[in-house]
Amino acid sequence: MNLNADIIIKSATVLDGSGGEPYIADVAIAGDRIAAIGTRLEHPTALVVDATGLALAPGFIDSHTHDDGYLLAHPDMKPKVSQGVTTVVTGNCGVSLAPLTGDRIPQPLDLLGPASLFRFSSFAEWMAALDASPAAVNVLPLVGHTTLRVATMPELGRAATPGEVQAMRKMLEEALQAGAFGASTGTFYPPAAAATTEEIIGVCEPLRSYGGIYATHLRDEADHIVPAMEEALEIGRATGSRVVFSHHKLAGERNHGRSRETLDLITRAAHRQEVCLDCHPYPATSTMLRLDRVRLASRTMITWCTAYPEMAGSDFASVMAEWGLSDEETLARLGTAGAIYFLMAEADIERIFRHSLTMVGSDGLPFDSHPHPRQWGTFPRVLRAMVRERNVLTLPQAIHRMTGLAADQYGVDKRGRLKEGFYADLVLFDPQTVSDKATFSEPIQVSVGIHAVWVNGQRVWNGTDTCGNRPGRVLRRRRPDPAA
Repeated sequence: MNLNADIIIKSATVLDGSGGEPYIADVAIAGDRIAAIGTRLEHPTALVVDATGLALAPGFIDSHTHDDGYLLAHPDMKPKVSQGVTTVVTGNCGVSLAPLTGDRIPQPLDLLGPASLFRFSSFAEWMAALDASPAAVNVLPLVGHTTLRVATMPELGRAATPGEVQAMRKMLEEALQAGAFGASTGTFYPPAAAATTEEIIGVCEPLRSYGGIYATHLRDEADHIVPAMEEALEIGRATGSRVVFSHHKLAGERNHGRSRETLDLITRAAHRQEVCLDCHPYPATSTMLRLDRVRLASRTMITWCTAYPEMAGSDFASVMAEWGLSDEETLARLGTAGAIYFLMAEADIERIFRHSLTMVGSDGLPFDSHPHPRQWGTFPRVLRAMVRERNVLTLPQAIHRMTGLAADQYGVDKRGRLKEGFYADLVLFDPQTVSDKATFSEPIQVSVGIHAVWVNGQRVWNGTDTCGNRPGRVLRRRRPDPAA
């Protein structure tokens, strides 16, 4: 069969992102689209890629990232394209790079990078900067409620006044008009901990008319997780938005096993409102250094420290013993820092991954000097550990979680599926060898088994390194037509 094509990927084992069984086919790319899927596709000038024995899937969608600033500072996006990721969801946990300017960057906003990156007074300005200087991956942006609070409120340790709620609502509305897909909250963190349910509903009211997403880092992922989940579901109903439970977990040994309870709550909620969740395949989480997490974790590893940069990679308990201080005194002396916390049970993680509404999100912190390995290894780890070694998911199920499910839940048009006419975001990998190499002790390591990655029809990963192309686009959510 002759056709118009720039690239023809021959004899691939196609996993189309639907969860259906794989099949052998040729896939032709013309420009930024998938031109044809079939057998014996030919074109005299097309670049031919032999994919015999390899799997071809839609590019992976990282459903939970903090790459807002990294996209500008490191547009090659090597930690992500080396895993097969072609689209990143930004602005999670209540923190987005915009709209915010100035030097007032409290934790956890500083997890997005240095203060110099916070230079956009409107969300549209940040999106325009990415349009003008594209990254190697597509961007699906959310607006952070905490960012709106910092931009609006002189004091963060209280609920917003009606006037402040109105100001934040206007900023969110402007971001949604510019194409943001929704909003996120992080009431777990100090800058938003005082926000009431009513404040969040008031700020997020514009989500209703835009069909927006409400993604949330819950107030509590430990003992009081169920009331926190019920609050999030209430906000979703009040604003008519889809609720995304971010990095779903049960923190602390006394909560291990409670995923049965929380997943049952999600399943029941899904019968009356739109809801989904994301998860990463590691028994540890990572965020700012805080005492409640230290005391809940079985182990805490320091990822970065402003006052003592040499402590990156050290165990908190070892530092505490070396200094001869209490945990509270050690934390005070370390000051502003980040950490990895070993908090979760593998059985809970596997149970969460089996849930039909679970997407895959790395939740990596790219500017950490000793990052959590999830920044470099999440997606290959799922394919190795969850599919090949533990049989938690079949390969088609795992690919669906990483692609089609995420595209459906976030409302992404013509991505997440390997279909004719869809954008050519593709990953070619060896399902027998794909593996993560990043570890907690050596986290900055490229995975193996990812042979090639294309974004909008251009190759961004050649199997060993980035290709220099930056074809990523800022995806924009359009306001639904009420007449449709």
